[in-house]
Amino acid sequence: MRTYEHIFIVHPDSVGDDYTAVLDKFKKILTDQGANILKVDEWGARKLAYPVKKQTRGSYVLLIFEAVADVIAEFERRLRLDEKIIKFQTILLPNGAELSTDEPAEEAPAAEGPAAEETA
Repeated sequence: MRTYEHIFIVHPDSVGDDYTAVLDKFKKILTDQGANILKVDEWGARKLAYPVKKQTRGSYVLLIFEAVADVIAEFERRLRLDEKIIKFQTILLPNGAELSTDEPAEEAPAAEGPAAEETA
């Protein structure tokens, strides 16, 4: 299975239960086709860089999942049919997903200056 990153923008009029219904619908489409959802990240409502379908705002959602290639075609077909989805994009992650944890990364040791080389 390959790892994909998918971003879609939900129509700004979809709020509350309507928004969660759209999100659950597309998560269910993926799981019904055998995809493994690794991460769902809701970025919230933001201003679009340019108007899309006469809208200037939208709610961004990031999905990272593992699936076979056939799943993508059906998933994107259903996104095109839904009027509540303004725009979407799917990207193949060639090295898989590198999901970060909440722990801070270890810092690299401080570089030794030229003074340290002279004393050695």
